[in-house]
Amino acid sequence: MLRQNPLRCQHRSDRLLKMGKVVSRMSLEPAKVEEPQPHLLVDNITVLRGGIPVLKNVSLKVRRGEFLGIVGPNGGGKSTLVGAILGVLKCQSGSILINGQKPMSSGVKGTVAWVSQSAANIPKNVRLTVRELVSLGMLNSKNWFVPAFFKPTTNVDEAIATVGLEDYASRDVNRLSGGQRQRAVIARALASEAEFLLLDEPMVGMDVLSRNALLRLLDKFCHEHNKTIVMISHDVAAMRQSAHRMIYLEESVRFDGGSAQFPCLEDLAALRGLVDVHSETGRALVWNSVDVYGEES
Repeated sequence: MLRQNPLRCQHRSDRLLKMGKVVSRMSLEPAKVEEPQPHLLVDNITVLRGGIPVLKNVSLKVRRGEFLGIVGPNGGGKSTLVGAILGVLKCQSGSILINGQKPMSSGVKGTVAWVSQSAANIPKNVRLTVRELVSLGMLNSKNWFVPAFFKPTTNVDEAIATVGLEDYASRDVNRLSGGQRQRAVIARALASEAEFLLLDEPMVGMDVLSRNALLRLLDKFCHEHNKTIVMISHDVAAMRQSAHRMIYLEESVRFDGGSAQFPCLEDLAALRGLVDVHSETGRALVWNSVDVYGEES
């Protein structure tokens, strides 16, 4: 009969025991899941206008397919933030990345579309059909270097259909209502194949029906097309109705959270000092004292 060395057996037993502890520890520890790269990353930026800080130490992340609403008073830095995201305004400090790249880099070109507050104010002497206006979005597409006559019109047709203007494709844009013109401008952004939409007060001048139609459209972009949307608006109720998340911006981010957790009127008034309520709709609007009274308070 073969006899085993007791020291060797003890050594083997200790080694197996240690291995068992390691395996046990590995099974108990939760697997680390890497957080997906944010579509937009604003990291501690400060932006000066005329030597004065308009934004100070602003940070935020926006996931792909998320709808972020930005509210705040005039002069609070909302449009400055948009300018910094687009890369047209320089950050004194901090950084901005879109899909992991700097705003003006070649990899970002054509993936971001900006719809300004005045985009739908088309001069009366400009003669453009809806289809022609939307086709201009192809100039900013990711395939901008392809000659126009080689580009399929599918994007244009789909963009027009997405915003519900198929029956108006051949109509002069200046014969549309304000809400319809705004939808046409958004269709132009869609035709560019943009993955990220920046909207600056797109609901200004819209009636209730047009406003609700636009909000439903933006909701569709997020959930069905996985578009990322950052939208500026004074209309707190509209943002709470549609945005996944909201921030209150006044030089710095004063609130960042889910739309349902956004401060009520009383708390918002304490946060800012002044919230106006629309006389007809009763909707909360964030202004500053100059807007409402015409003088500093």
